[in-house]
Amino acid sequence: MKRKIISKISSFLNTHCSDDSKEMILSFWIKEFQQRNNHLMKKHLLPLRNKYSGKRAFILGNGPSLKNTDVRLLKNEITIACNGIFFLFEETGFSPTFYTVEDNLIAEQWADTINNLRGTIKIFPYDLRSVLKQDENTLYINFLRLYPFFPQFSTDFDDHVFWGGTVSYLNIQLAYYLGISEVYLIGFDNNYVIPQKDIKTEKGILSQSLDNNHFNPNYFGPGHRYNAPNFELMDLMYNKVQSFCDKTGWRVYNATAGGKFDVFERCDYNSLF
Repeated sequence: MKRKIISKISSFLNTHCSDDSKEMILSFWIKEFQQRNNHLMKKHLLPLRNKYSGKRAFILGNGPSLKNTDVRLLKNEITIACNGIFFLFEETGFSPTFYTVEDNLIAEQWADTINNLRGTIKIFPYDLRSVLKQDENTLYINFLRLYPFFPQFSTDFDDHVFWGGTVSYLNIQLAYYLGISEVYLIGFDNNYVIPQKDIKTEKGILSQSLDNNHFNPNYFGPGHRYNAPNFELMDLMYNKVQSFCDKTGWRVYNATAGGKFDVFERCDYNSLF
């Protein structure tokens, strides 16, 4: 409901405000909704700014195509993964450089597993700190879930990060902050079908069947709750990234094996090694 109200207000302001006025409103919003300990988060995040300047990185989605992708090739690469990627660990030995979660249902249901992850830098929104606990590998971010003029792209990850309808947007903003020059997306199928048996509830969708939308059937298997993807918002977000690339020369490629995701230029994953 709050998101719809902000969207309507943004639509009105888009029509009646100049670009300078919109920028001022957004800046005020960012400052107003920063977490109280933002200075501490920034201190811990600053060492990551441009840490991998000029290098390439791989961002992993969790689509079915990941089953046909040899992630063992990523052993010496910079990788950013998310959510239930840990289902892949035991089978392949893969562990990402960075691991992120921003979805409250995923955080709540998999908290024990996530809190026990080691060997990766974990980055979470500050508002999930009650379930995703602080440890030596965990960093919190000032994550703006609600804001005017959606979507916005943050170039100051240590100060604020914008929600974009999927955790992948957080990961793309992180890649830019790290100084990555070329980003390759894998496991981005963009072909999500909610099973008819699954039950819509006030708190997400309750799964009643094995999961065909992710690389592992137990990902959102029976008994799990999940938030339905909003492809309309995601399309806006990905097009925002492409526009950002066009303006800055930054490069994002889609190296997914198949799928229906065609916003970014495609390339063959295996040819990259």
